[in-house]
Amino acid sequence: MAEPIPETRYDRIASGYARWWAPVLRTAAERLLDLADAAVVAGARQVIDIGTGTGTLALAAIERWPAVEVTGIDASAGMLEVARDAADARLSTRDRRRYRTAAAVADRLPYPDASFDLALSSFVLQLVPNRAAALRESRRVLRAGASLAWVTWLVGGTRFAADDIADAVLEEAGFDAPEADPHCGDIASLASAATAMRRAGFREVRVRDGLLEHAWDPEGYLGFLTEFDEDTLFTELEPGERDEIVGRMRVRLEALSAGELTLRLPIVYVSGRAA
Repeated sequence: MAEPIPETRYDRIASGYARWWAPVLRTAAERLLDLADAAVVAGARQVIDIGTGTGTLALAAIERWPAVEVTGIDASAGMLEVARDAADARLSTRDRRRYRTAAAVADRLPYPDASFDLALSSFVLQLVPNRAAALRESRRVLRAGASLAWVTWLVGGTRFAADDIADAVLEEAGFDAPEADPHCGDIASLASAATAMRRAGFREVRVRDGLLEHAWDPEGYLGFLTEFDEDTLFTELEPGERDEIVGRMRVRLEALSAGELTLRLPIVYVSGRAA
């Protein structure tokens, strides 16, 4: 029996994630399906989505490939609940039977060796405590010759003007500036991603960079900030203080151009075949 997974922050913010952050990731995540088309054409039927979250990638895979079954695993029970609700609402009864979920972590998958024909993962491998272990575990549950395709953040990029405004207003209100994350799991380079795959037992490794772009408007960005990214802070504010801070942010955000309100972040796509 798998060990119980402690409640995570993502359990609490799952609905906010689905509303505000999953749409930002969606287009970049679904491009993974282009990398995996050949595997499905060649006969892949059992697919595992590692870190399925609120189901963005898994449901797209179900809709694109009518013959596959997708198992979505995630460490957050709250995210899985949202994913199941989304599947109930979005899929036909027949297609819904092809999507199942399980609570599990990426480096301890509760499946026997060689259980799957294809593994996918979108914007998760930057979060795992040990990416090398997660990649080895992905290799373990894949059949020989099966493919793993994943996408995540690449180190680099420029500051986002809307984030700068939010940080400045919060500092003016007496809140500390955000600290740099000392445990950032973003991929350091294309070469390091390829090396990690080969060390985990993958061959025919392919790596390419990309750019995630998402156009916000002021209200959308404020919703993302207050209901997801800084939800704890804004929930704890007194209503009057919250309204004042949000109002000051709104004025400054409305002065930005459409280009300045477009988020642009470097990403990396990686694929390989189990040796």
